[in-house]
Amino acid sequence: MDDPKPQGTQSKGRPTPKRSEAQGRRRSPVTAPANRKEAYRLARERDRKQRDQAREGMLRGDEKYLPARDRGPVRRFARDFVDSRRLPGQYFLPAVLLIMLASMVPFPLEIRRWVLTAYTMSLPLVMVLVLVSSFYVAGRVKREAAEKFPGENLKGVGFYAAMRSSQIRRLRFPKPTVLPGGKPVPARK
Repeated sequence: MDDPKPQGTQSKGRPTPKRSEAQGRRRSPVTAPANRKEAYRLARERDRKQRDQAREGMLRGDEKYLPARDRGPVRRFARDFVDSRRLPGQYFLPAVLLIMLASMVPFPLEIRRWVLTAYTMSLPLVMVLVLVSSFYVAGRVKREAAEKFPGENLKGVGFYAAMRSSQIRRLRFPKPTVLPGGKPVPARK
């Protein structure tokens, strides 16, 4: 009995190319550097462009370029939560610096005594205020993130928000995308 020819087979209408022809078409011409010095220069240039691109992406807040600790919708929520509020922690370092500088100024003895008393009384008070604020922010962010992102990993998000709340706003990374009050940061031209 003759086997019937399968229905789907048809000739392609041209001969099969030789291996050397097929490989020749696949390859693109390579322009190798002339010497080792040129190769290093090209590699440095390529690496510099990649670093610049990654830096720009990080400053924009592009998820692809952010470090692992800053990625994800939960971390973005924590950043926006902290950045949309004025919290005591962001004023801690400037206040301590101001108090320290005031304690070093050679005031007359009577004024110096008042400055040092204010320094020793205010520093612990400011530290307690910052700690209470950090615990409040951590708890609130964890609670709201659990409501908004059920099923997401919330490990460390409270600590992340508390640490961000203790940074000076201008020095935060990634840059804040919302102003205090919740309005988006206007785009720069």
